[in-house]
Amino acid sequence: QVRLVESGGGSVQAGGSLRLSCAASGNTDSRYSMAWFRQGPGKEREGVAQLYTNGGTVQYADSVKGRFTITLNTAKNTLYLDMSNLKPEDTAQYMCATRYVPRGMLPSALSRGMYDYWGQGTQVTVSS
Repeated sequence: QVRLVESGGGSVQAGGSLRLSCAASGNTDSRYSMAWFRQGPGKEREGVAQLYTNGGTVQYADSVKGRFTITLNTAKNTLYLDMSNLKPEDTAQYMCATRYVPRGMLPSALSRGMYDYWGQGTQVTVSS
């Protein structure tokens, strides 16, 4: 079992920046895929960024490439999402998710169906 708790959301004007955090607890010693998802009003949940806890390839949705950065502090078991040049269309509930991946790579690492554990989310609102 893994528990995820997000923090760092808030309201910001377009062009601003925010850092989201996702603290993981429980069985975190193995290799996991960890990802950020978001769900805007009336929209489907979409994958934003993803990494593996032992390093390697990082993936981003096209809509956030060059503006968002996903990182992991293994000592703190905390996943981060640094967001800059925020746009009103980035307004959403942001959630982190994880799945045990002992080897290899997920076939679709930004797909919500790949993940077993989810946090409750943190709201990000970007005003124009």
